[in-house]
Amino acid sequence: MFDGFTEETVKGAGADIFLRRAGPVGAPVLLMLHGNPQTSAMWHEVAPVMAKSFQVICPDLRGYGRSDKPPSDPDHMPYSKRTMAADMVKVMQDLGHDRFYIVAHDRGARVAHRLALDSPERVIAVTLLDIAPTREMYANTTADFAQAYWHWFLQTQRAPIPEEIISNNPEQFWKLKCFNQAGGNPFAPDALKEYLGAFRDPAMIHASCEDYRAARTIDIDHDNADGDRKLAVPLQVLWAKCGAIEKCFEPMKLWKSRASNVIGEAMDCGHYMAEEIPGEIIAKLVSFFGKHPDEETP
Repeated sequence: MFDGFTEETVKGAGADIFLRRAGPVGAPVLLMLHGNPQTSAMWHEVAPVMAKSFQVICPDLRGYGRSDKPPSDPDHMPYSKRTMAADMVKVMQDLGHDRFYIVAHDRGARVAHRLALDSPERVIAVTLLDIAPTREMYANTTADFAQAYWHWFLQTQRAPIPEEIISNNPEQFWKLKCFNQAGGNPFAPDALKEYLGAFRDPAMIHASCEDYRAARTIDIDHDNADGDRKLAVPLQVLWAKCGAIEKCFEPMKLWKSRASNVIGEAMDCGHYMAEEIPGEIIAKLVSFFGKHPDEETP
C-alpha cells in the first residue's frame, strides 16, 4: 500500500500526528481524514491516484493508529472535534500548507466539518463521506438508527464500561461493527491487518470511546454555540445508498440546514465508500475540486 509515499510524524496541537504523504510539489493540497475504527490506511486505493495531481496528506487522527493518544478530561475536550481539527491545522501549517482541500470519512468527516467552521480561510472545498451533521443525527435518532449504529451508544457510556467490553476481544468487536456496516468484508488484507493491529492497543480503544463521548457532549455544545452560522466553504456530501444515513435521515435537508453551499447524492455502496467504490469516489473528488480552484494559487 501507498507506494511512493513517505511516512513521518508531525506535531499537532498537543499530539504528535503520524501521516503518509506524496504528490508533486506545487500541486494543490488535499488533506484526507479517516474514520473510526480505522487509520489512514483506508485511503490506500484513493490516495495514490489523487497523488498524481495533488499533494496528498493522510494523517492518523489523534487517538488512532500511530498518532498520539493523549489523556482525556471530564469534558472530553482533548477528543472534541475542535481539538482534533486544531491538530490538522497545525500539521498543515508545519508542512507549509495554508490552504487545502479536504476529503473525510465518518469520524474524520466530523473533524473536517468543525475544521471548516473554525478555520474557513484554510479550506478551499470539502467532501464528506457518509455522515449527516452530528447534532442533528442525535436529535433525530430513531430505533432503526440505534439498531444500526449501536456502537454510538455503547461507546458513549461512562468509562471504563465500554473499554472493558471492547478490550475483552478487540478483533471481534472491530469485525462485528465494521462488517455489519459494510454488509460483509470489503477490506484489503493489508489494510485490515493495520486496522486490527492498531485497535488491539487499549489506548486506542479508550481514545475512540472518548471521540464518541465528545460527540455526544462538547461537540454539540460547540455546534449550539455557532447559533445560525452555516458552513460557508463549498461542500460535497456523498453517502451510502445501502447505509443508515440513507435509511434513517434526510441528509441533504440536514446539510442544507448547516451549510450554505452544498451538493450531494447517495452512492451505490455501503459505509466504507473509499474502499468499496474507490473509482467512483475518485471521480467525484476530481470533478468537485476541479470546480473550486484555489483563488490564492497564482
